[in-house]
Amino acid sequence: MRRLPRFLLYVGTAVVVLGLGKIHASRIADPPYDFTGSFRFTWSLAYIVLLALAAYAFGLPDVPRTAKGVVTAAISAPVAAALAISVIELALGDAQLPRFVVFGSALLLTPWYVGCGEISRGRRVRAEGRAVVLMVAAQGEVEMIKEDLALGAEQAASLVKVIAPREAEADNGDRPLLRLVDQMGVTVLVLDRDAQSLPSVVSQAALLHQAGVKVRTLSLFYEEWLGKLPLAELERVSLMFDIGEIHRARYGRVKRLMDIAGGVLALFALAFAIPFVWFGDLLANRGPLFYHQARVGKNGVVFRIHKFRSMRPRGDGEELDSSWTEEHDPRITTLGRLLRSSHIDELPQAWNIIRGELSLVGPRPEQPHYVEELSKKLPFYDLRHLVRPGLTGWAQVKYHYGGDEADALEKLQYEFYYLRHQRLSLDLRILGRTVRSVFRREGL
Repeated sequence: MRRLPRFLLYVGTAVVVLGLGKIHASRIADPPYDFTGSFRFTWSLAYIVLLALAAYAFGLPDVPRTAKGVVTAAISAPVAAALAISVIELALGDAQLPRFVVFGSALLLTPWYVGCGEISRGRRVRAEGRAVVLMVAAQGEVEMIKEDLALGAEQAASLVKVIAPREAEADNGDRPLLRLVDQMGVTVLVLDRDAQSLPSVVSQAALLHQAGVKVRTLSLFYEEWLGKLPLAELERVSLMFDIGEIHRARYGRVKRLMDIAGGVLALFALAFAIPFVWFGDLLANRGPLFYHQARVGKNGVVFRIHKFRSMRPRGDGEELDSSWTEEHDPRITTLGRLLRSSHIDELPQAWNIIRGELSLVGPRPEQPHYVEELSKKLPFYDLRHLVRPGLTGWAQVKYHYGGDEADALEKLQYEFYYLRHQRLSLDLRILGRTVRSVFRREGL
């Protein structure tokens, strides 16, 4: 597993350093010189050794377990080696290697080291396989968790056993959790709130934790493996977390600048699309070009969202009616289906983004009467209105098309996850997944 990434890392290091040395000797130096016959060839070999040692010291390619760790190590190792050779040259009072070779190698090897680290990390993940999960929880959660793990897990996992909290308690020397973990090769133990209140269950979990088994609360398991927050585990106090748009001013400003840039690009695309959609409406979708509908935005402020019309007109610029839209809704016209499947119908929302009513990424805005209904039925529903709604969102890329209250409940759990983890990296990740979904013609 480790040999190929290591081989590639060391061979790549040698090729880059010696290659740049050869280029400098034959094309940059004045006068040119014989690289392999010069003292600089020896120093190039020493630099290769320094780079290899630095890579090893920073754990490349085997140690980093996250993409961020790989990138950090891949930047740090060449920089450290370049600084080391520079200090040696300074101490000797002579430039033994050209700066072209020293800093050029550091620059070129950084992406190479990232690639080697990612190969190693990917192989390790595949070798370790999916997490083997033992869950101590009420049975009501089980079927939904199994479905989520099968359809949209952020990390691969296999739920091999679920037992009730009382069944997990130690009795007359029998410690069920230790026995099951040993029998089934469990790597992750998940405890719901009731299980966490039982001392004998917690003491067994502590022993397993010391033995290297990952122990998670049900809420943390949802976050790490499913990318959402379970409503059953939430209380008002558990939602008192920092929200990027509210608590990090710099993030809010960068996000707004990103929205404006995206909105301007979308306006150009809108201007290009209007003639074609207008002509298509004349042929197969007669009626107003646009429709406008009230939606609830940040802090509960109502605004009018703009779209290309995709359904039969009612005569006042809105759709036929405002009931839940189904995936194969008979009110959608033939051209409307094409507009929806390609997401061209969303382009007029560029104006909403420029005006600050929408963001590129955030919870999708709902109609006021739905918000009123759902706020009465779903716990903490209004928290989604603490941030600016989005053209796309975490719930849209994680969950299939939804058009009823059950779907709204499911999406709310993903929206809470977004609120809790709101940051630029997650926004970019959502935009990337959205683009992928559009090209694959998947519903959002």
